[in-house]
Amino acid sequence: MSLIKSISGIRGTIGGPVSEGLTPLDVVKFTSAYATLIRKTTQKDTNTIVVGRDARISGEMVKQLVCGTLMGMGFNVLDIGLASTPTTELAVTMSNSCGGIILTASHNPRHWNALKLLNEHGEFLNAAEGQEVLRIAEAEEFGYADVDNLGAYIEDHTYGEKHVNAVLDLDLVDVEAIRKANFRVALDTINSVGSMVLPFLLHKLGVEVIEVLNGEPNGDFAHNPEPLEKNLTGIMDLMKSGKYDVGFVVDPDVDRLAFICEDGTMYGEEYTLVSVADYVLKHTPGNTVSNLSSTRALRDVTNLYGGTYSAAAVGEVNVTTKMKEVGAVIGGEGNGGVIYPASHYGRDALVGIALFLSHLAHEGKKVSELRATYPPYFIAKNRIDLTEGTDVDGLLLQVKEMYKDEQVNDIDGVKIDFADSWVHLRKSNTEPIIRVYSEAATMEQADALGQKIMDVVYGFVK
Repeated sequence: MSLIKSISGIRGTIGGPVSEGLTPLDVVKFTSAYATLIRKTTQKDTNTIVVGRDARISGEMVKQLVCGTLMGMGFNVLDIGLASTPTTELAVTMSNSCGGIILTASHNPRHWNALKLLNEHGEFLNAAEGQEVLRIAEAEEFGYADVDNLGAYIEDHTYGEKHVNAVLDLDLVDVEAIRKANFRVALDTINSVGSMVLPFLLHKLGVEVIEVLNGEPNGDFAHNPEPLEKNLTGIMDLMKSGKYDVGFVVDPDVDRLAFICEDGTMYGEEYTLVSVADYVLKHTPGNTVSNLSSTRALRDVTNLYGGTYSAAAVGEVNVTTKMKEVGAVIGGEGNGGVIYPASHYGRDALVGIALFLSHLAHEGKKVSELRATYPPYFIAKNRIDLTEGTDVDGLLLQVKEMYKDEQVNDIDGVKIDFADSWVHLRKSNTEPIIRVYSEAATMEQADALGQKIMDVVYGFVK
């Protein structure tokens, strides 16, 4: 059993003893704490909180607990049903609500679920707000409404369509160009909410040939739901048939997006954002942001258009905060997360698909040919296992000092930028390890760089 409490929400496995998994009592406690925070902080007078969920098997049970608790706290509930994370984020602002809760554990396996917590702008809580929710929950500083002040329950399952229409209305989404291109598209929607909204989006974009793998929104994930190459043999094999121009893969809550080339090879999830940014910057030059562990290719593309690239600490709320600070026109994360402020400040696979198809239609290239136009980088991911009680912060300071003559960023661990490569070390908040990400021109070089820095750290330990 696992229960992970973080500023962005509460994540856990279903069942088990209280406080050791995401049990009904834990759901009620953290929902109550969140509602207490919203009551203190919201500037809205609508008294409504949006609830949306992915198709996980535990979703209906968790939804009933969350909705009942919010009503017991005196809030009205707008239940939008099965909905993607970006749909739920948009529903908060579209309905003028004072917050939202997304019931999804993103790419975690089927026995996990989570409460992802939104403010009145449909964006994730910041660090201070997240910590306050955890404090309120621990202290149980919440109270419930009397019988005359209970909240109301409203269902409205139209927000998926509203989301699609909002995507179609974006200036850079060229529906006519996509329609004329006659794209043939394959999807892997992992038996979750993507199976409902993505075919609808593609039809609205004028795509007539659509093949959907794992298209039943029943929460019984057909493979590990993280959209990584090792988990996507089904759609990669389908693409090798030569019947489709592009494949799209999403995670269960549809905020991460990966592409499959027409020949069945992976486009590379790091290049989802790079490609969309290329298209956006071509039409609206400006600044970009991604997190420290994302590919340098975004910086290269941004420089090409005369913009400025900035790095943020890992975490979507950190990326969006930086984007607002520098006025970025596009940003996101290297895990396939596209954040387009012209739509909203949240990772959105629907926006990513619409912009990428517009880009592909304008370029007139095969997907593999488009991928070949971007700087080739490879990221290796390793970890340093340490013993309990190791001074991880001290180790990172030693690494920083050793490489002080290089370009070093310490806003989130230690990242060292070399002329043609980089390495990023981040400590885990839950176990005694340091995660090591390294990027270079080949996978062999990237892994060698990571191993070199790992040897340095192990040397400090000795």
